[in-house]
Amino acid sequence: MNTMVIEEHWIDTPLGRYFAKSWTPKASAVEPSAPILLFHDSLGSVELWRDFPHLLATATSRRVVAYDRFGFGRSSSHPGGWSVGFIDDEAEHSFPVLQNALAFTNFVAFGHSVGGAMAAACASRYSTQCEALITESGQAYVDTGVLEGIRQAKQFFESNNQIDRLAKYHGDKALWVLSAWCDTWLSEDFASWTINQSAPQVLCPQLVFHGDRDEYGSTDHARYIATLSNDSSNLIILNECGHVPHREYPDVIVRETEKFLRHQIPLRQK
Repeated sequence: MNTMVIEEHWIDTPLGRYFAKSWTPKASAVEPSAPILLFHDSLGSVELWRDFPHLLATATSRRVVAYDRFGFGRSSSHPGGWSVGFIDDEAEHSFPVLQNALAFTNFVAFGHSVGGAMAAACASRYSTQCEALITESGQAYVDTGVLEGIRQAKQFFESNNQIDRLAKYHGDKALWVLSAWCDTWLSEDFASWTINQSAPQVLCPQLVFHGDRDEYGSTDHARYIATLSNDSSNLIILNECGHVPHREYPDVIVRETEKFLRHQIPLRQK
C-alpha cells in the first residue's frame, strides 16, 4: 500500500519559477507537524537528494520539502545580481516565497554543505518559526581546507570533461552552477565570511552531522557550528565518512534525525 503522497510544485515569481517536491506521509495517528525543509549543496538539486527525502518523511512522519534554488536543477536560471551575499539572500528572498506557496508557518531547517549555512540563516532570521536546525557537512568559515577542496573539484570538472555530470541535473545551467560555487568561494570578497554573519542568533535546538573525512571542511567546522544555538546542541561525527553523509550513511542520518526531533519536538497525538 502506498503510504506516501509525492507532489511536484512549480512556484511562479516575478523573477522566474521555483521547482519543489514534497513527500507527505498519509494520515496517521499524529497531528500534522512542522515540515522539514531541505537546502541543497553548491552543486545540488532536488533530484540529487535521491531517496533520502522519502526515507526521512517515512521515519519522522513529517512532510519533507526539497527545492531547487534559482540557477539549479529544474528551477529557472538565476535572474542575476549574484553576490557573495547569496546565503543571506536565500533566507531573505527565497524562503518567504516557498513558505507562502507551500502553506507552512513553522518548519525544521535541514541543510547540506552550504545549504547548512542557508538553513542556519533561516533558523536565525525566522527564529519564532524554526523549531529545529539540522546541518550536514556544513562550512562555518573559509579556510585553507575548504579552498583546497574546491580547487581540486574545479580542476576535476574542468580537466576531465565532467560537466556532463552536472548537466544531467542542471541542464544548460551546469557551467553557471560550477562557476557560482567555485568562483564565489575562491574570491577575495568572500574570504572573510563566517556563519555568524548569516546566523547571528539561533534559538532552536540543533543537530550537527559531519564526516571525519569530509573533503570540503574539517570537523572543526562542525564543532564551530555546534556553538551557534542558545538551545541544546547535538554533534555527531561520522567515522570513515566524506562530504555526503545522507548518501554514505543514510540509515544513520535518518535514525538520528528522527530521534532528535522526537525528543526535541514530539509529534502530537490526534
